[in-house]
Amino acid sequence: MRVLVDTNILFSALLFPNSKPARALLHVSDNHEMVLCDRNITELRDIIRRKAPQILPDAEALLAEMSYELIPAIYRADKLIRDEKDQPILNAAILSDVDVILTGDKDFLSLDMEHPRCMTASQFLDIEGKEGQSFT
Repeated sequence: MRVLVDTNILFSALLFPNSKPARALLHVSDNHEMVLCDRNITELRDIIRRKAPQILPDAEALLAEMSYELIPAIYRADKLIRDEKDQPILNAAILSDVDVILTGDKDFLSLDMEHPRCMTASQFLDIEGKEGQSFT
């Protein structure tokens, strides 16, 4: 299964290594194809510089050590999500055939889409734990 990990999951996992976002990130890394959008990486670095500059080296190490497919943000006029800065990420996920967007962003979570499905770290871990396998 291809899972796009959103910025807020990456940031939370770095700040709180024992959190559900951290566990979900590790689960994706171990069991699925992780996908990151170049825009998410840019956002992550910007947020860390503003809110927690002391973890920037950890973030860079994580990005260097994780195995993931990097996809480019896709800028189009389509408006499928409320927050316009999220649209290029959603476009990239759709065109890259991502199965799940792992996020805490309410704009993604409010989308009523079959593919890709948007879910929180908690929802993802619940589904993965209940079925004992991928749910594609």
